[in-house]
Amino acid sequence: MKKVVQLESKPLGIDVEKMFSEYDRGDVLSSNCPSREIMKHITSRWGIMVFVALRDGENRRFSYLRRRLEGVSEKMLAQTLKQLEGDGLVERTVYPVVPPHVEYKLTDLGQEACQKVLELVCWIEGNTMNIMKQKLGS
Repeated sequence: MKKVVQLESKPLGIDVEKMFSEYDRGDVLSSNCPSREIMKHITSRWGIMVFVALRDGENRRFSYLRRRLEGVSEKMLAQTLKQLEGDGLVERTVYPVVPPHVEYKLTDLGQEACQKVLELVCWIEGNTMNIMKQKLGS
């Protein structure tokens, strides 16, 4: 059983059609553009790590993600997954069993974003020593 989120035309009192008609595309430098909030979700500390953990496209349980993202609290992981799900980047599947069984995976849009995130992660990992040398003044 998959949870399907339907967008209302006015979630939380916001006229989505009007809001999107103001933009041909996002502008993260504009303080009132929704792209800024989306960027915040994707590039947050745990957001990036969720993308890395889900990069293989497999369905993953919450407990798996919690183990992979060393140091994340249950509350923060749940909040991050909820934000990414709300942005349409992560799909949450709930199975009607006891005990509850919930799995997460990247949507097609999430996979596309993941490729960009992984480029940054690979660059960071590849340049960690150079950056550390700069920090230490070598």
